[in-house]
Amino acid sequence: MADPDPYMQPPGHGAAPVSYIYPIGYSNSSECGYCRRTRSGQSGERWSYYAVANSLEPAFYQKLVNRFWRRSGSLLYRPNQKSSCCPHYSLRLDSSKFRPTKDQRQAVNRFNRHVLGDTYARDVALQYPRSREEVRTRHNEFDLVARVHEPETEFLKGPPPEPSHEFSVTLEPDTFTEEKYAVFENYQRIIHQEPPDKISRHGFRRFLCNSPLRRGTFVGADGTERQLGSFHQCYRLDGKLVAVGVLDLLPDCVSAVYFLYHESIHSLNPGKLGALREIALAREAGYRWWYSGYYVHNCAKMRYKIDYRPQYVLDPETLQWDLVNKDVLALFDKYPYVSLSRERKRLSNGDHELDEEDNKPNGKPTSNEPDPVDDVFTKLTANEPSNRKTTEDEAFLLTSDMPGIPSVEEMEQVDMSQLLLRSDFTDRFILASELVIWDTEEVGEYGTLKSRIAELVAAIGPDLMDEFCIDFRKRTR
Repeated sequence: MADPDPYMQPPGHGAAPVSYIYPIGYSNSSECGYCRRTRSGQSGERWSYYAVANSLEPAFYQKLVNRFWRRSGSLLYRPNQKSSCCPHYSLRLDSSKFRPTKDQRQAVNRFNRHVLGDTYARDVALQYPRSREEVRTRHNEFDLVARVHEPETEFLKGPPPEPSHEFSVTLEPDTFTEEKYAVFENYQRIIHQEPPDKISRHGFRRFLCNSPLRRGTFVGADGTERQLGSFHQCYRLDGKLVAVGVLDLLPDCVSAVYFLYHESIHSLNPGKLGALREIALAREAGYRWWYSGYYVHNCAKMRYKIDYRPQYVLDPETLQWDLVNKDVLALFDKYPYVSLSRERKRLSNGDHELDEEDNKPNGKPTSNEPDPVDDVFTKLTANEPSNRKTTEDEAFLLTSDMPGIPSVEEMEQVDMSQLLLRSDFTDRFILASELVIWDTEEVGEYGTLKSRIAELVAAIGPDLMDEFCIDFRKRTR
């Protein structure tokens, strides 16, 4: 009899939940949505390792995000910064230490004035006068959480008076509704100027609804209960849905997936307001970090991410986080591939130049294209493997130059025999060592089942083998 729950807890793993992943492989994307030009006479390169998640435990996915992974729908991918015309870097912001800039404060205040209106502000001041100390504190301190809630209907004083507009923000399950799709269709067609035949309910459902992340709750060290899973943060103005922020809520972070809005609020700077509200959500609910998605330094439309500070960048080689400052940005200006740990080692050795392979001017043209990782609809081909024929050396992750990936020799020393597998041929979990081919194939034999398993383990990290199951069953999504 088949399991009633296709993602049941495997025996012998105690209370530790398991994520279910299907390996696709290492491949070059069919198109780079950033530069769309040649590099050294070749077409744009965007190498990544790909997998499909049928079910993801939020805590496990947070570990993947901290190893350069991201998702588009159920498609997981980890990019190779060294073999990319437009390298991707992971950023995160400490919400507890964030201080909005003057421009960011002004954006919030302008939006609040638009919603509330001058009459409301005047009447409230008369009916609910602030003390001199309260006025001084408000003038000198910008409380981000309080300010973003200020125009929301449930936080208003009264009635009377009545604001100019009714505004609300709710965190809802990431399910499909026609109301959400209408905003998405308008956003893609008007803001991104996509042709109607490229916009579909299927695409919206596939990439922004029904995430593989399991929904639940988590109690932090401070005792606060946090929601986990994928959600839609829905913004409504006068009862009409005008914006949606697609968020992954993980044990210690708010990870931004996508943000879309209706053209009618374009002049109100919704993108900046959405980012600030997500940071406020992280701070208010006890998630320390806000992840804004990948950062591509040579893409002009990505520079806004650096405007939120303090920002940290993930080192491709050590998987350690480093504070982004002027010196770090200068390195991104100068070189196409940057590892701060390598840079520190170089300086400590008294070297003045990077290795020849990394000492290449970052002279690629700046693109005004939207981010093809966050904008998974307009640039879908940038996220999925290419159909271009590649050589074995190119397509084998274990012989690639991807930073932070174990070599063939290192993976040969990893004991993968106890790795959990699922198959259509049995209802029970099986161990990798139970495969007939396990003792006859080698890790370094590209294209074999054992090498495919080794690639996935290397891309995720051998230390996380107990937290996922390789799911070879027919796709359930």
